[in-house]
Amino acid sequence: MTMRKTLMLALAAATLAITAGQAQAANPHDGAWSSVEAKSYWSDGKLPKGFKLTINLLFGDNKLEYHSVNTTQPGKEFKTDYLTTLDGTPTVFENQERFNQVSVKQLGPDEFQILKMKDGDVIVGEFWTFRPDGKTLVRRGVGKSPEGKSKAYQETFVRQ
Repeated sequence: MTMRKTLMLALAAATLAITAGQAQAANPHDGAWSSVEAKSYWSDGKLPKGFKLTINLLFGDNKLEYHSVNTTQPGKEFKTDYLTTLDGTPTVFENQERFNQVSVKQLGPDEFQILKMKDGDVIVGEFWTFRPDGKTLVRRGVGKSPEGKSKAYQETFVRQ
């Protein structure tokens, strides 16, 4: 084999190895998820008309980077960001009036428990389930409003 062919094969093999490594490194739950109003409900019957929430998730080795934008109210955006571990350890939840801590615990390959807390007191407890189709995320939970009223909810999201 000529030196040129050997070099070309080596470069091709290296490119394939890098591409395969990157593909394996991506978590199947990474990406953008958009709410489906018709498949979501709140037990108090007050799911906002036009409910629109987009969640961006990036999972890493024992970590979750979360970013969401709620554009339910035209002309207003409500953004939420946090970076936390997946072992249930509370992390500071900045720039939020209702919460100052978040805890995420991975319960299984496709299930997570999320606790949003104020000084250690759970205000919202939710469970995320990624469906086997790879295209659907359902989050269920119970949350207490700023007025002190609790409600259960189920919100369905589809992969963008």
